[in-house]
Amino acid sequence: MSGHDSKYFSTTKKGEIPELKEELNSQYKDKRKDAVKKVIAAMTVGKDVSSLFTDVVNCMQTENLELKKLVYLYLINYAKSQPDLAILAVNTFVKDSQDPNPLIRALAVRTMGCIRVDKITEYLCDPLQRCLKDDDPYVRKTAAICVAKLFDINAELVEDRGFLESLKDLISDNNPMVVANAVAALAEIQENSSRPIFEITSHTLSKLLTALNECTEWGQVFILDALSRYKAADAREAENIVERVTPRLQHANCAVVLSAVKMILQQMELITSTDVVRNLCKKMAPPLVTLLSAEPEIQYVALRNINLIVQRRPTILAHEIKVFFCKYNDPIYVKMEKLEIMIKLASDRNIDQVLLEFKEYATEVDVDFVRKAVRAIGRCAIKLERAAERCISVLLELIKIKVNYVVQEAIIVIKDIFRRYPNTYESIIATLCESLDTLDEPEAKASMIWIIGEYAERIDNADELLESFLESFPEEPAQVQLQLLTATVKLFLKKPTEGPQQMIQVVLNNATVETDNPDLRDRAYIYWRLLSTDPEAAKDVVLAEKPVISDDSNQLDPSLLDELLANIATLSSVYHKPPESFVTRVKTTAQRTEDDDYPDGSETGYSESPAHPADGAASPPTSSSNVPYAGAKQPAPAPASPQPAAPVPDLLGDLIGLDNSAIVPVDQVSTPAGPPLPVILPASAGHGLQISAQLIRRDGQIFYSLLFENNSQIPIDGFMIQFNKNTFGLAAAGPLQVPQLQPGTSAATLLPMVLFQNMSTAPPNSLLQVAVKNNQQPVLYFNDKISLHVFFTEDGRMERGSFLETWRSLPDSNEVSKDFPGIVVNGVEATLDRLAASNMFFIAKRKHANQDVFYFSTKIPRGIPFLIELTTAVGTPGVKCAIKTPNPEMAPLFFEAVETLLTSY
Repeated sequence: MSGHDSKYFSTTKKGEIPELKEELNSQYKDKRKDAVKKVIAAMTVGKDVSSLFTDVVNCMQTENLELKKLVYLYLINYAKSQPDLAILAVNTFVKDSQDPNPLIRALAVRTMGCIRVDKITEYLCDPLQRCLKDDDPYVRKTAAICVAKLFDINAELVEDRGFLESLKDLISDNNPMVVANAVAALAEIQENSSRPIFEITSHTLSKLLTALNECTEWGQVFILDALSRYKAADAREAENIVERVTPRLQHANCAVVLSAVKMILQQMELITSTDVVRNLCKKMAPPLVTLLSAEPEIQYVALRNINLIVQRRPTILAHEIKVFFCKYNDPIYVKMEKLEIMIKLASDRNIDQVLLEFKEYATEVDVDFVRKAVRAIGRCAIKLERAAERCISVLLELIKIKVNYVVQEAIIVIKDIFRRYPNTYESIIATLCESLDTLDEPEAKASMIWIIGEYAERIDNADELLESFLESFPEEPAQVQLQLLTATVKLFLKKPTEGPQQMIQVVLNNATVETDNPDLRDRAYIYWRLLSTDPEAAKDVVLAEKPVISDDSNQLDPSLLDELLANIATLSSVYHKPPESFVTRVKTTAQRTEDDDYPDGSETGYSESPAHPADGAASPPTSSSNVPYAGAKQPAPAPASPQPAAPVPDLLGDLIGLDNSAIVPVDQVSTPAGPPLPVILPASAGHGLQISAQLIRRDGQIFYSLLFENNSQIPIDGFMIQFNKNTFGLAAAGPLQVPQLQPGTSAATLLPMVLFQNMSTAPPNSLLQVAVKNNQQPVLYFNDKISLHVFFTEDGRMERGSFLETWRSLPDSNEVSKDFPGIVVNGVEATLDRLAASNMFFIAKRKHANQDVFYFSTKIPRGIPFLIELTTAVGTPGVKCAIKTPNPEMAPLFFEAVETLLTSY
C-alpha cells in the first residue's frame, strides 16, 4: 500500500462487513480495489474479516498486479480457517503460474507455498515443477524457496516428486541469484532433516565459488555459510578455496565479512604452510578493524565475534590493540567487551600502553566499568609474569586516590596476585592495611582477611586487625565469616600465643553454636577437632602449600570454542553459547513460520494467522500450571512462542479506564481436554455468550485460557479483549483472534499475556477486570481472580546457604504468618512434587516437637523472592505458613496461592 492508504484504517462505519461485501462485488474496478484495501486494513488491526472470503477470492480474476497481491495476502491469512473455500482459488493459482508475466508466475507459486493447507499442496506440485524449469530466473529463484516451504508442509511429497533433485540441479544454474536461493532452500531443508540432503562435492564447490562473486550480499552470506561446512580434501584445496573467498573480506556488508572470516578460519585448520597462515591473518585484520567503526550495536556483535577469534588466532589482531581502546562516548556494553579483548591481546610488548589505558578507565564515572578496569589490571598481572610488578605499581597508585570502590576492587585483585606469585610482593601489605576501615563489601573484606591470615607471621599486629573484624562476626555475610574462621585458625597455628588462643575460642564458639549456616558450622567443627587432637596435622592441612592460580582470560573450553567459531556471525557467537542451549529445533510442521528471510530480499514475509477449525469448534484447553497436579509428571507439549509484532490501535477505546498499550499478535493454541475452566461470565449475563477463563502458566509464559460458548441464536464474530489496570500490570499480548462462533458451538484459545503494562496504583489485590467485545453484542464486563502461584518463576530455587543468608538479611518486620486449620497434608513426597510443579521449591526439612517444618523458596517477576516455612503434622489438620519477603504487602495474595495449592488435589 502507498503512503496515502492510511485512510483505509480509519473507518468508523457501523455494519462495516455488509458494506465491504457490497463494495467487493461492485462492477467498478476501482471500488473493488479500495474495498480489498479496506479488508486488508481491517485484517491488519486484528479484525475478523474471514466472512468475506468468497467475495475477496472473486476479485482474483484481474489483470491488476497490485490487487492480485492484496488478494493473495488475504488468502495466506485466512486459507487455514476456510480450507474448503480456499480450493476455489486453486484454478486461478494454476492459471497465474502460466501467465506471460514472470512477476505473476512467481507471485502465484510463492503464495501457494505460503498457504499451509494440505488440499492446496497437492495442486502446487505441477506448477512448482514447471516454475523450477522456468525461462525467467526470477521465477526459478522464487520456486527454489517454495520447495523449502513445501518440504516443511509435506517432506514425503517433496522427495517423491523429485523436487530435491531439481533443487540440486539449480546449483548449476547460470544465474547466481538462483544458485543462492537453491543453497538457502537446501540449507533450510537440511536443518529439518535427520539424513544428509545437502552435501557439497568438488563439482558443486566450483559452481558455488563462481556464483559467490556475482550474487547479492545476502546470497553471498548463504553460500559462505554453506561453504564453511565443507571440509577440504587437503591443504592445497583449502588454500584454493580461501584464495577465492578472500575478496569477500572487503565487502561493505558486515554479515558478508563475518561469514567470510568464519569460512577462512575453518579452512585455515587444514593449511600447513605457516607463510600462508601468516598472510591470511594479516588480511583478516583490516576488515575486522573496520567493523569497529560501525554503529555501537554492530560494534558489539563484531566484538563478541572478535573475542572468539582472538582466543584461537591472537596473532590476527596482535598489532591492532589500539583500536580496542575505549572512547568516551562508547556505550557501556561496548566498553566492557573492549576490555575483555584488550586483556586477551595484552603482551609484554604492549602492556605499558594497556596499563595506561586501564589506569585512565579506573578514574571514569561509571562504577561497573571502573571495577572491571581494576580487575583487568589484576588479570594482566596474573597473565604476564614480567609485567606483574608494573601492574602492582598501578594498583597501589589507584589505592592512594582513596576512592572506596576502587580500593576494594584493588584489594580483591591483589589477593589473586599473591596467589599467583607467592612470597614475591608481600612488601605492599602495610599499604593495604591502611585501607582496612574503608572496606564494606563482602568480597573485599574476605580478600583482606585472607591476606592477613596468609601472612600473619609478617604482620606484627595481625591479631588486632582480625579482632576488629571479629566484633561484627555474627552480622557478617557467610563469605566473610568463612574467611575469618580460616584466618583466625592460621593466626593461631602461626602464633600460638594467648591473644590468638582467646580469639580462636570466640570464633569457634560463634561458628558452631551461634550460626545457622551449615557450611560454616561444619568447617568450624573440623578445625576444632583437628586443633584438639593433633595440632601438627592441623598445620599440614591449613597451612599446606596452595596451588598457583593461572590466567583465566581464555576461559572457553576448546571444544566449545570450536563450536562457537563454526557459528560465527550467528546469535551463538554473540551469546557465547552453543545453539542447542537456547534454540529448540522444532521438527513438527505445525509450529513452523513462513516468514523466513531469503537471500534475494524480495521474498515478502507473510505472517500466518492462527489456525481455526472451519466449524468454529475446538477442544477445551488444558494447562500445566494453575492446577498444581496438572502435568507434574507428564508435561504438556510446548506451544510455539508468540513473536512480537507492531503495536495495534486500542480497539475498544477507554473502557472502564483501560490502558492497554503492549499488543502483539497471538498464536491460537488448541489444546487437549483437561480440568474444566471456571465459568466467569454465564450465558444469562452474556446475552447468550458464556465465557470460561483462567490464568495459567506454561513453559515460563503466562496465558489467559479462554473458552467461548455461543448459546445464542446468532453467529458471533469479531472478538476483542482488554484488561483494566491491575496489581501485576497484566495485559493481552495481542488481539483476541477467535473464529466466527455459530449458534451451539464453542472455541478455545490460549492468549499470551505481558506483565507490567497496566500497573495499578492501588494496594496489591487479586482482582482482574476484563472487557470482551464482539461485532454483535454490547461490551461484556466481568471480574476474574489473579492467582499468585501462576507468577511463580522457574528460577526461584535457592541454595541452602543463600536461603539462610537471605532469611537473616530481611528484617523481622518482613515476616508474616497465617494458620490454615482445615488443611491436611497426607503425603510428604506427593505434596513436594505438586508444589515443585508450581515452581515452589523445597529447601530443607527439620523436626520441631512432633511436627515437621518444611522450608521452600519461590520468586515472582522482577526477582522478588518469597522464603516460606510450612509447619504441620502429617495426616493431622492444621498448617502454619510463615513467609519472609522484601514485599510483605503481597502476603495476603501469597497465602491465597498457598491455600489453593494445598487444597486443590
